[in-house]
Amino acid sequence: MDPVFPLLHVVMAILNFSRANLTSCNLQGHPLYPQLLNDGDIIIGGIFPLHNYWEITDLSYSVSPPPLKCRSLDFTALQSSLTLIFAIEEINNSSLLLPGITLGYKIYDTCSSASLGVKMAMALVNGYDNSISSEPCTKPAQVQAIIGEAYSSVSMAIAMSIGPFSIPQISYFSTCKCLSDKRKYPSFLRTIPSDYFQSKALAEMVSHFGWTWVGAIKRDDDYGNSGMAAFTEVAERLGICIEYSLPFFKTYSKERVLHIVDQVKSATSRVIVAFLGTRELEILLQVFFEHNITGFQWVGTEGWISDSELAKLDKSKILQGAIGLAIPKTKVTGLKNFFVEVRPLKSSGNVIFKEFWETLFKCKYTNQSNSVNIAVCTGQEKLSDVEDIYSDVSLMPIYSNVYKGVYAIAQTLHNFLGCNKTCPTKTQPDSLTFLQHLKMVHFKSKDGEEVYFDENGDPPAKYEIINWQVNREYKHELVTVGLYDSSVSFPEHLMINITYILWAQNNTKVPKSVCSESCSPGTRKAVQKGKPICCFDCIPCAEGEISNMTDSITCEQCQQDYWSNPQKDECVKKEIEYLSYEETMGILLTAASILGAFVTMIITMILFKYRSTPIVKANNSELSFLLLFSLILCFLCSLTFIGQPSDWSCMLRHTAFGITFVLCISCVLGKTVVVLMAFRATLPGSNVMKWFGPPQQRLSVLAVTLIQILICVLWLIISPPFPFKNLERSKEKIILECHLGSAIGFWAVLGYIGLLALLCFILAFLARKLPDNFNEAKFITFSMLIFCAVWITFIPAYVSSPGKFTVAVEIFAILASSFGLLFCIFFPKCYIIILKPEKNNKKQLMGKIPGS
Repeated sequence: MDPVFPLLHVVMAILNFSRANLTSCNLQGHPLYPQLLNDGDIIIGGIFPLHNYWEITDLSYSVSPPPLKCRSLDFTALQSSLTLIFAIEEINNSSLLLPGITLGYKIYDTCSSASLGVKMAMALVNGYDNSISSEPCTKPAQVQAIIGEAYSSVSMAIAMSIGPFSIPQISYFSTCKCLSDKRKYPSFLRTIPSDYFQSKALAEMVSHFGWTWVGAIKRDDDYGNSGMAAFTEVAERLGICIEYSLPFFKTYSKERVLHIVDQVKSATSRVIVAFLGTRELEILLQVFFEHNITGFQWVGTEGWISDSELAKLDKSKILQGAIGLAIPKTKVTGLKNFFVEVRPLKSSGNVIFKEFWETLFKCKYTNQSNSVNIAVCTGQEKLSDVEDIYSDVSLMPIYSNVYKGVYAIAQTLHNFLGCNKTCPTKTQPDSLTFLQHLKMVHFKSKDGEEVYFDENGDPPAKYEIINWQVNREYKHELVTVGLYDSSVSFPEHLMINITYILWAQNNTKVPKSVCSESCSPGTRKAVQKGKPICCFDCIPCAEGEISNMTDSITCEQCQQDYWSNPQKDECVKKEIEYLSYEETMGILLTAASILGAFVTMIITMILFKYRSTPIVKANNSELSFLLLFSLILCFLCSLTFIGQPSDWSCMLRHTAFGITFVLCISCVLGKTVVVLMAFRATLPGSNVMKWFGPPQQRLSVLAVTLIQILICVLWLIISPPFPFKNLERSKEKIILECHLGSAIGFWAVLGYIGLLALLCFILAFLARKLPDNFNEAKFITFSMLIFCAVWITFIPAYVSSPGKFTVAVEIFAILASSFGLLFCIFFPKCYIIILKPEKNNKKQLMGKIPGS
């Protein structure tokens, strides 16, 4: 911000004006004369910061403040003003543009002060004398348009002042986004792009290099604040976080500057975005050097990135590797020679040029000093012999903006006045009409560049991307490494050749500047509490979820038939689980089933061979062979439980199991009843066997089995078992199993088997001690005991077993109970037949052998 003291000029002028007679002009104060002046038919005004600061000699407030004393001549601003003169002289010497009309100029110095800028603008509008006359103060504007100012704050103050008069103001270096607001600044235009485009380009460039955690230092004025606000807005959309945003101005106290130093040193970001001017950066360079703050990657704006003189001042290489946006290089033919040919004694602004000459050549025109070290200026010194900022044309793009601004005014005048070979009139158009025409001007410069203004008074945005490098001679070079063009669609508008870039500390690798390292695929970002979104933890995705991108903010759920791989970065087909013939458990159970069936068939053949022997005939041989047949079926039905479930296998496995086991138990039950009935038949007068002879035994087995068949048929009709993908029991697998369909049907089948087994066990238990050398009832008791024990333990094991083990448990129960029946009932018979044939006789079986 500018100090308040120069505002006294404006305040006093306003107070004097309020007291003045409205019908007469009575302006008081010091007359304001232009630094550079040339008359013409139509005058173009110029306002430039020819000096960097000012001095006020009397602050007593008892008298009117004296004129400000400007100090520290700015060569860049001087060259900008000379560009205006060069363009006007070129137009005046041309027969193609405004023939017959001469353009003049009045150029004022603002001393980089907003208040002085307003005062100079009013002098251009109303004249610069302080005479007292009876003429009204209101009169036509003295200039057609104004070129200037450089600083956004000064341009804003001027635009607010002259906007109501509709006098066009064309700035060549004011980039504040706020100046695009036509409601506040209706007459403001510029030939340099708005900071909005620059901020957008900077944010996209920062994002392009993967920097998500940056610091920022901004000039504490409208240029810095507005530019930083626009940068922040775009950066947030691109996922860039700003660790700190520190204001700075060249007039800041030492304490405030040290606070900036502390903030930068304690920060974790390694990239600094600097919305600063050259003067502010010069001060910071010195302070950073004193505190040894190096190694940061600087990102710059056009306010300083293309300043080669600043690069020369960076002796400690603090800014080495800096990258930023600059106005594209351009060439104004003849302008450099025009600069070199300037002579102070031949120039219209003799005072300013004498100061320039004395500053540049470190001499005095009159030796007012006693020091012998100060030379006397002759005016014949050669500018071409001096290597200084004045001879440096790296800022030619800025001067080109002045040049285009003058030509835009001249082209608008040419079109408005209807000039062809000559201009019909030299009458200066009124300001409002001229402003409307100026906004619509569209032409090509001598170099083929299109010049026009959009609805906000801004030109199209084009920037070169500049990289500060140190060559082999250890001299700074400003190397163009890319281009930004807002007129090109995304993403082609940003082109960077990263292989040409040398980064901070002469590194060829892109530096890192992140708050948290990127989250790899398989994890997601979780923002750390109380910190920006760029600071996060990487949380592994949950089971069944994946993230296949870096820095994913969410994990995606896999589809139903898929599951996450161990890295959680890909959904893979779930493993399908069922009891197959290929796996070890399936092979063992298959072998056990076939073995059981094979052993049963061997036993059947043995019994068939010895069918005429008493031990085979005992207890009804038909039931024995039917029991063996049903046991073979029991062993084989377990094979239907192995393999991938299908419609037929699901219906077959439970019904076959239920029917064969009932057939088996019904045979055992028949044999048990035969034992009991046979004992009863030995009692005197008993004829019970005629009621339970072979026909009745066959019918009982058939009737008992038919009941189970009926249950199974009803089950299959109402709600049969079917293949089912069980996704609930295991998240990682698809378990193929047979859904029971009707659970009632399943438990009815098991319940009926259990009821028969219990009945058989009770009857066998009652007959176990009947007097007989070979009482089959006690073997049936053991077999039923094993059978019941197996199936009682089966129920909880079946319910709690996971996946394919459920099926394995059921097969094991079938095999265990089948082997129990086979061994307990038929192994003793085979033992006698093969190993004890002497006992295989009727007497032995009936217990009638003496001494037996």
